[in-house]
Amino acid sequence: MHDEQPLDWGAWVVLGSVHLLNRTAPRRPDEPIVLVGVPPQEVCRPATTVIVRWNALGPCPAEALHPGGTRFGAATIDGGELFHDAIAGPALRSLVGTEAAPGMVPLCYLAEHPGGGYHAYAQIRFHPEDACFVRTTQEPVGHGPVEELRWLDPVLSAHAEWSMPLNNHLRYFRKHFKGTELEFKYTLDPAPDIWAASMELLKALRDGELDGCRPEYREEFQIHHTENHLFDVTGPESEIGYASFIPTVTAGHVLKRKWFTEDTFARREELTPGLDLTPDRFETYLSKDLGLQVRAMPPFQRVRYDIQCESMRTGHVYGIFLDRCALLAAPEVMLSQCELEYLRSRSILDHDKDEVLVEMRRIDSWLREYLASHGWATEHTFYSKRSFLRDAVALRQNLAP
Repeated sequence: MHDEQPLDWGAWVVLGSVHLLNRTAPRRPDEPIVLVGVPPQEVCRPATTVIVRWNALGPCPAEALHPGGTRFGAATIDGGELFHDAIAGPALRSLVGTEAAPGMVPLCYLAEHPGGGYHAYAQIRFHPEDACFVRTTQEPVGHGPVEELRWLDPVLSAHAEWSMPLNNHLRYFRKHFKGTELEFKYTLDPAPDIWAASMELLKALRDGELDGCRPEYREEFQIHHTENHLFDVTGPESEIGYASFIPTVTAGHVLKRKWFTEDTFARREELTPGLDLTPDRFETYLSKDLGLQVRAMPPFQRVRYDIQCESMRTGHVYGIFLDRCALLAAPEVMLSQCELEYLRSRSILDHDKDEVLVEMRRIDSWLREYLASHGWATEHTFYSKRSFLRDAVALRQNLAP
């Protein structure tokens, strides 16, 4: 359970020169640090990820301070006017001066801790509309009045320690259980219009119906439309599973391998991109080049809509996928599913990877209830595409290639 968030907990977006993040120039004793007071922006506490949308902030008290804590200016600035196209706006320029203004960026989001001190969230994405921050403090730092800036040195030191992930695009992502797919499935019966269902589910996440979670920052929705040429791998025993060839937009195919004897939650998975093969050579490649015993299954078209769900508490990102698979030779033979899969984690702090499993069970419970309320599914399953194709061929032998 997350803590309640009293309105009197202080929160600030801290502005300063970009060189304080990338260390391309030494700190100067006269350069301004700006404290912009904002309503608390955390979805939950404790949080790992915080998103700040400038236009949603309203009027904000802004105080310009020297690094020693000396105040040299103050103003009230509307959040949407702080930056114009990610460049300091007129009010901010007037506050900090023309020399400091061009390099002015959000340094961090600062949240007052009820027991004293502050948690800091480093800025990792900065856009005209919003900014994304990720927590860098395990424990609160800088006890004392926020204006005394006792937290500044620990915050900048933490940023310097983690500069490689924080200062490089998307390097703050990590992946637990690398090489293993963790996935719950839900067979949708009757099958809905998956576009309409996806839009409705995405809105539910935007509205906060899944506690502590929101659509992933600037990556909330994806569309995929592919053909799949899947082979049932029946041997050797250590290789049992399936191999599926998926054409790419540019050229060639991606080979998706999964290893499992029975449909299950966790499966070893590996992708091999850039294979220059034509469909008539798929089976030969698997049997001759890889030494696999395989059985060709009927190829199918897959339409998939991906909703990316981010836990703001842990930084773990999960995919909620709605798809429709129909056989190319018999489009009436179709499987529609929803899938819940762990994807990656937006965090630089260490987390217990088993927390992913705990959180997936919580999301699974919410998702089952959501799907049941729409009459689409009531339980999760592990029913795979391989099982679907096996069942289809068992019912209609003429579908086998």
